[in-house]
Parts: sequence; structure tokens; C-alpha cells
Amino acid sequence: MPNIAIVLKAEVARLARKELRASTEGIKKAIASQRSEIAGLKRQLVDLQKSLKALAKAGGVSPATAKAGDHSAKEADATGLRFRAAGMASNRKRLGLSAEDFGLLVGATGQSVYAWEQGKSKPRAQSLAAIAALRGAGKREVYAKLEALKATRS
Repeated sequence: MPNIAIVLKAEVARLARKELRASTEGIKKAIASQRSEIAGLKRQLVDLQKSLKALAKAGGVSPATAKAGDHSAKEADATGLRFRAAGMASNRKRLGLSAEDFGLLVGATGQSVYAWEQGKSKPRAQSLAAIAALRGAGKREVYAKLEALKATRS
């Protein structure tokens, strides 16, 4: 005669497996559908990236600037001016201006000037025009403008 404890243990294990199978069946189906949805989204992403590259080549715009949310390319086209952080920093140093003074000349804050120079942000069209105006200016002319601005602020 078999030991009743062994038979009882085997029966409990069989019932537990049966319950687990029933409860995990819905999860398995959900996982399978989500995996197929992810695969479809990946295919769609690849197609969109290919079309973005094709549009960038056709339009003459680099893929980095063609991404959604980057408005600097539109602003540069609208004003016809380009912006380089290193160029602005070297121009400010050439003129011997602090970031605060340079910001006062272009209508921004010193913090904005630092952010532009570090490439963390880009100036708006109005500031971009003012920066372009300072490119060809000499030190005497810039200091005269700066003194006039400081006098009007006081």
C-alpha cells in the first residue's frame, strides 16, 4: 500500500501546476501580442528613418537638423544667418567682453550667452541678428555701444 503522504503531495503538486497553467495562459497570449506589436513598431521606425534620410538628402538638410523639434534650421533659413558656438565665443573674447556685457549688447542675459557658447541652446532670430552685427564691429565701436546702453539703463 502506497504511503498516503506521498500520494497527497503528488496530488497537490498536480493541482498547483494545473492552476498555474490556467492563470498564466492569458499572460502568455498578452506577451505574444505585445511582441508582435513591438516588431511592427520597429519596422515602422526603420521605414520612417529611411524616409527621413531620403528627405534630408533631397532637401539638402542634414538628418540631425531635420529631426522634429529642431527649429534652428528654420530660423537660420528665415534670417539667412548661421550660428556657431565657437565662433561667437571667439568673437566675444576678441572684443574683450564679459558674457554679461555681450548679453547686454545682443539683448540677452549672461547665462544665455554661456549656454549659447556651450552649445546647450541656440539664440533666437532677434539675438542672432544682433550677434551677426557684432561680428564685424571693432572694439571702440562695441565699447561705445556698451557705454550708451549702460547709461540708458542707469
